[in-house]
Amino acid sequence: MSATLNAPPNFANRTLFHGDNLGFLQGLDSGSVHLIATDPPFNKGRDFHATPDSLADGGSFEDRWSREDVHDDWIDAIKDFDAQRKRTKKKGEYQQELGGVWTAIEAADTTWGKEMGAFLCYMGVRLLEMKRVLCEDGSLYLHCDPTASHYLKIMLDAIFGRRNFRNEIVWCYSGGGQPMKDFPRKHDIILRYTVGKDYTFNRDEVRVPYDSDYKATVFTGSETRAPGKTYTPNPEGKVVEDWWRNIPRPYGKEHIGYATQKPLALYERIIRASSNEGDIVLDPFAGCATTVVAAELANRHWIGMDIWDGAHKAVVQRLLMEGMLSPGGVPDAMLADIAIPDQQGPLITFGQLHYSTTPPERTDKGEIAAPAFTLPAQRAIPRWQRLSRAEIVARLEEAQAGSDAKGERGVICGGCGIVLAARYMELDHIRPRSEGGPNDITNRLLLCGPCNNLKRDDLTLNGLRKELKRRGWLVDPARAELAKNAAAECAKRTVVELP
Repeated sequence: MSATLNAPPNFANRTLFHGDNLGFLQGLDSGSVHLIATDPPFNKGRDFHATPDSLADGGSFEDRWSREDVHDDWIDAIKDFDAQRKRTKKKGEYQQELGGVWTAIEAADTTWGKEMGAFLCYMGVRLLEMKRVLCEDGSLYLHCDPTASHYLKIMLDAIFGRRNFRNEIVWCYSGGGQPMKDFPRKHDIILRYTVGKDYTFNRDEVRVPYDSDYKATVFTGSETRAPGKTYTPNPEGKVVEDWWRNIPRPYGKEHIGYATQKPLALYERIIRASSNEGDIVLDPFAGCATTVVAAELANRHWIGMDIWDGAHKAVVQRLLMEGMLSPGGVPDAMLADIAIPDQQGPLITFGQLHYSTTPPERTDKGEIAAPAFTLPAQRAIPRWQRLSRAEIVARLEEAQAGSDAKGERGVICGGCGIVLAARYMELDHIRPRSEGGPNDITNRLLLCGPCNNLKRDDLTLNGLRKELKRRGWLVDPARAELAKNAAAECAKRTVVELP
């Protein structure tokens, strides 16, 4: 049995949200989804396009990443999560330690390059929200390939906890393309995580036939683990291993031309294994609708999200092709070139499909899904607390403006007192986030790069100055104090100006 949701979900069944999935994920109530099965970009460093004249004609996306793609707010959310997941003791035992997402990003940044670090920033802030919206017995299946699977696993260990890692599923397939100096790369990775130790898993729903040469296993020797025991085949078949074969890539009528399309059979297996009928399945990267169609086939509720303009049409057309949607009421533009099978049984209607470009409004008062997951709660907060990173920086640059001994204008570092151009200044917290310091302008200060690197999340501002003095790096303590006071006055004015 799947977990009972605390309240009805704040979204309608069969909804496709069109746009950046982060805003939609942030709008979902905590614990409102039973299963997430998704196939995000892999950071393959190339562009993908639909086959010309296919149903998905026009479907394309760039799977390339750079620092310019990263929003400062993403970095803040990731660092906030890490800061709040410090190791604590409970009844004499360590709780499972979470956090370290930013460390995983920095490691990828160092070993692979800036592109992987940027990709993981993009994924990290979204995976934090995916964890939040899953219910207590929920599961995540994240489809990836060897390009980024090892980096994503480190990040998922940090977010979900390494003890909640269940499987690295290898989907094996064949096809053309034989390199001259390498073994053909013919598999994808699917990382499976759960929210906790009590999770939905329907092993009998995903049994497969035994190999034709399978025979009963008999242990006869006394040195064996089970002497005299005979293992005979289960009449329903065997539980599939964590390497999945005999599920070919989409072809024939199922293949609609979308560049990264996955087979329905693959996602049907995932959905039947880790959810029950009537459960809610989410795909934040719905693409050409494989997950949502598989969920409909398995009698699950579903929601999808995608930024592709053709995603809504793809959902409609694929439901029509599978004989699950009545063509009555469907716009003619979505019926073009569709081979609609003979209709049998009760069908969903076009009016039962929902399309939205605005996020749902949370009805859970911003509460988190479980005490163990402590992302900052979303609540009604004043404008001054909602200033973006860029807005805070702009205000502090003006407040901490000053001149050095030579009269050169710039920004005063609140740590050592040096005056540098604004581009050399970095935003930091006066009181570390790990000690409960707030993330708004009342706890922010501009520091030069060396001071920020030295302070990190370990030192208070006073502790930083003591260390700077010990190392002989304290350039002008009076000017540094002036910058600190100016930042504090700027914060007070902002609170009054932006109630």
